[in-house]
Amino acid sequence: MESIKKSDFVQSLEKGLNVIASFDPENQSMTLTEVAKKVDLTRANARRILLTLQYLGYVQCEDGKKFSLSPKILTLGYSYLSGLPYHEIAKPFLRQLADQVNESCSMSVLDQNDIVYVARVQTNRIMTLALGIGTRLPVYATSMGRVLLSRMEDEDLREYLHNLKIEKLTENTITDPDKLFERIKLVRNRGWAIADQELEIGVRSIACPIKDKSGKTIAALNISGHASRVSKDEMQEKFLPPLKSTVVQIENAIHKL
Repeated sequence: MESIKKSDFVQSLEKGLNVIASFDPENQSMTLTEVAKKVDLTRANARRILLTLQYLGYVQCEDGKKFSLSPKILTLGYSYLSGLPYHEIAKPFLRQLADQVNESCSMSVLDQNDIVYVARVQTNRIMTLALGIGTRLPVYATSMGRVLLSRMEDEDLREYLHNLKIEKLTENTITDPDKLFERIKLVRNRGWAIADQELEIGVRSIACPIKDKSGKTIAALNISGHASRVSKDEMQEKFLPPLKSTVVQIENAIHKL
């Protein structure tokens, strides 16, 4: 590669990009001093760059001390990201949501009679099951499963549920296909679902659909919490607003591809 002329080199841009690149999985949130040290800048230079990035919306500041990248940083790489699966694009938003609610967040898709995890950010371990990318769970006992099934037409949904092998996993598991049908119709109407200890005792979750440009549900996003920490009402009041907000951010990112 030909060397660039010194007069054509924008050093301030280089410093700004170095600051952005300094944030990584091990350093997702840093103080001004930490950024300056990591990028080998003076505190004054690091401060000006961080404040500029914050003003432009690429960096956010927690409590006036800790800086971290915001989801807007993804706009700098949309040309590259457009070739990636949408669940890869969603991961930073899941991390931000998990940090906000301090609970585990997951994204899944429907595959026959199971949901399949395609993205997950785990905080406190609340399940005896080991959950990760590729994990499969029964569609009927999960909030994400009901969200994904709600995209089906009534006739197809009713037939699907009556042909589905349903096991009573806990005392709360709904096993009656007709009751499940009515529950999923409710999910379709209100746009979100709650599963209350139906997959495993002690685990509650709330989920919303993620839709493509045409309005088709392509995935589901959920927040899961332990029943000892959060009631059903609290889950709706505390978790549903940030969950919906994150869905909007993910959909906006996907729609720009």
